Amino acid sequence: MQIETITTQPYNDQNPGTSGLRKKVKVFQQSGYLENFVQSIFDSLEDITGKTLVLGGDGRYFNRVAIQIIIKMAAANGFGGLIIGPHLIRKYQAFGGLILSASHNPGGPDEDFGIKYNAGNGGPAPEKDTNAFYARSQVIDSYKIAVMDDVDLDSIGTQNIDGFNITIIDPVSDYAELMQSIFDFNLLKQSISSGYITLLFDAMSAITGPYAKRILVDMLGASPESVINAEPLEDFGGHHPDPNLAHAHELAERMFGDNAPVFGAASDGDGDRNMITGSHIFVTPSDSLAIMAANAHLIPAYTKGLSGVARSMPTSQAVDRVAASYNIPCYETPTGWKFFGNLLDAGKITLCGEESFGTGSNHVREKDGLWAILFWLIVHEHWQKFGRDIYCRHDYEAVETPIANAIVEHLREQLPELAGKTFGEYTIKFADEFSYHDSIDGSISKNQGVRVGFTNGSRIVFRLSGTGTVGATLRIYLEKFEPDATKHDQDAQVALADLIELAEQFCQVKQRTGRTEPNVIT
Repeated sequence: MQIETITTQPYNDQNPGTSGLRKKVKVFQQSGYLENFVQSIFDSLEDITGKTLVLGGDGRYFNRVAIQIIIKMAAANGFGGLIIGPHLIRKYQAFGGLILSASHNPGGPDEDFGIKYNAGNGGPAPEKDTNAFYARSQVIDSYKIAVMDDVDLDSIGTQNIDGFNITIIDPVSDYAELMQSIFDFNLLKQSISSGYITLLFDAMSAITGPYAKRILVDMLGASPESVINAEPLEDFGGHHPDPNLAHAHELAERMFGDNAPVFGAASDGDGDRNMITGSHIFVTPSDSLAIMAANAHLIPAYTKGLSGVARSMPTSQAVDRVAASYNIPCYETPTGWKFFGNLLDAGKITLCGEESFGTGSNHVREKDGLWAILFWLIVHEHWQKFGRDIYCRHDYEAVETPIANAIVEHLREQLPELAGKTFGEYTIKFADEFSYHDSIDGSISKNQGVRVGFTNGSRIVFRLSGTGTVGATLRIYLEKFEPDATKHDQDAQVALADLIELAEQFCQVKQRTGRTEPNVIT
């Protein structure tokens, strides 16, 4: 196999955040841009010779081009082989994997692309690795690539090219097999075929369409019309594949209309996020995690109980009440799935979830949208037992970076003065900037979001998100505990009106940006 070493210059913006490196497609199409980052990863990993790497993507525009480049670079850098297909690192005990996705961001020639490295445990690379990738990308001067023909990505089976094995698998079958080991498919099939559960799943023209058709329709007996937007498209059919009420509007219209199904759900571009709805009911991600924890004993894989649960800091405290009721540990981590990975590997937790429509368990080290959808149970009974954390998130997208940074700095300056102040019925108990000490690997993560907590259990959290490719997204999380079951159906925006007003008073996002409302409310 002929190997070329190509001279290159570093791109100084190749800094992977919590969700990997995300940029516009046109940025990745620059000469050597993708190659530089991939080579930086390979250069930073130890003992890769002869090892097997998993490579998968969400099918968005530029996926197939990137896969061909990475195949040739993996061969040139001494890997023993590749397995092409997502979610397979743990099953095949691979060395690690590269995931090509920008998650819930739009796809297409003028939209977004992304890449991240997942470690051998199946979860996102820890900070020590992502820091090493970035440091290497700042000084890289060459990359290696094999001279070989493009690989046929559509033929299942193994191809051997000069000793380098490339295995194309059917990930849908592997995933369905895993789900059968967790859930009682016979019981689910009986519930669906009897008409007890009617459902509607929106794949948003993304990667979960074939998975949903195989599991929900072929295996569990739902009607073919139960899965909409099921064909994966490189541009997601023009959708913004973010499963929330704003972007999954077709699903929302049917679930809140006449003759709505009992159960509705959607997942995002790469299938890790999920949205759960019932007939005229929206289940917040925070409630979804809490409901799973409260009812996990009903699922075959979790009948022995949970070792613990974890939530990201901005996620509401609904699951905390469940954990206290069942006397199991509940961990609060920064946003980013890698923090859950450490707790899962150490056996500290079984279930975990975050505010951005992501939930998962110890069956993988990533959030898993279809798994969460199969887990769903009725929400109203949960509120009657545990009370309701009325919760929503306001996203101000594509805020100019200097303005976004100024908002956070303004919040920081107020922190020493806020504790003890009273605003109407709200007295501030604490105001701080969240930091996290990882008890498993000893790392410390600072500046993870500004928190304002009140004596009545309410909270406001402000956090800049790194998932966008233009400007910054300011996320404002608002939470109020309501123990009164008679008030469970009140509109969240009405119930949270006082906190929404306080949030603006603290951060001045509308005043500083000139906007009148968030881009997205979930």
